[in-house]
Amino acid sequence: MKNTNKRSERPDVMKVLADARPDALDPSLLVDPARQHQEFARIVTEPSDGRAARLVAPRRRSGFRPLGAVALVAVAASVVAAVGTIGRQGPADRPTAQPQSSVPAQKPGSGADIRVDGHIELLSAARNAESSPAEGTYWQTTTQSQHVDAAEANGQLIAVNNTGTDNWSVGVRPGTKSLMVAGENSATEPRTATDKERWKAAGSPHTVVAETKNESGNAKVAYTIGTGRPMVMQTSVDDKIYAVGPNNVSYKDLRALPSTSDGLRRYLEALYAQDNNADSGTSGRSEWMLRQAGNLITMPVKPGVRAAAYRVMADLPGVRVVGHVTDPLGREGVGVEFPTAYPTPLGTTRERLVVDPSTGAMLSDQTLLVEPSARARTAGLKAGMTVDYAATTRMGWGEQQITVPKNARS
Repeated sequence: MKNTNKRSERPDVMKVLADARPDALDPSLLVDPARQHQEFARIVTEPSDGRAARLVAPRRRSGFRPLGAVALVAVAASVVAAVGTIGRQGPADRPTAQPQSSVPAQKPGSGADIRVDGHIELLSAARNAESSPAEGTYWQTTTQSQHVDAAEANGQLIAVNNTGTDNWSVGVRPGTKSLMVAGENSATEPRTATDKERWKAAGSPHTVVAETKNESGNAKVAYTIGTGRPMVMQTSVDDKIYAVGPNNVSYKDLRALPSTSDGLRRYLEALYAQDNNADSGTSGRSEWMLRQAGNLITMPVKPGVRAAAYRVMADLPGVRVVGHVTDPLGREGVGVEFPTAYPTPLGTTRERLVVDPSTGAMLSDQTLLVEPSARARTAGLKAGMTVDYAATTRMGWGEQQITVPKNARS
């Protein structure tokens, strides 16, 4: 017997496609044949994405780029790099689930690997994002993060897990402040029982050292084994509460963003040109646009802007939209993978966003290990692992400022 209940839970494909239709293709807006010809000519002659670019990768991975003193947290927390709250990565040893869809559909010559059901459900996320609550006093998020690294402990190479929770409360009304409490319940420990035995055999050192990369090349990062103290900081500068592309923006700026996919795409393209001083290649430009659109989804924008951001993401060249996946907390969603894999001391990695199509919420931002380095393999890390993630467990409006723990440092 067919499961009719299960079928009813699937998105209405025709309605989703109609809702996702670009404004330029809305028949109600094409008032006469001349206008139709003009619009069609404009659409087919629009320039494609440009050339490769420097990816501005704000840390932490839940989609936020804090302002002011928050930028110093990456150094203070001794952690590594890129949709971001602050500069601290977090580990995960859970393999990612494979997409269940088996119906690939590629755009000819695009190199994209877009699975039909995943693409449709991403557009469904756009539709459902339009019904989210519109405004409040504080825009608040809670993000759980983990980061896995390969570190040396007195000559022994071990894998370590670094975990923690961030609470961010962004005041949007006059007189309110924006606060982040980063690293609540934070801890660093050997990843597995085998790693713990190696660590003990190395003398149980208080500090272990890993390799990382920064703008000047290779560097070292120290992890302190044990629990840590949370850090509290103010994240706004005057009325500026977020960064969008190269610019710090106010709540008023966010509320004025275009709420159509075409308008938002053009807005982001202008910021891309400003941030890179020139056009760039398709892959680099798509990567930059995906990062910024993902960031916007996690900000206190109007529901229509959040929906438009999803539609921009769904249409980016080279971006892989895969079917059902599970995020590191076991929640089901649609995976959106960045076009380019990039090298790290752990090996080749690729970033993935996971969104919930039923609510329009961003679930997680994670880094997958595509091909481990010799160092990573020695530490027991394998291809397919999630080596970094930030999973958002709460995102929405609140009327009270968050409570700062008594042991927090500033």
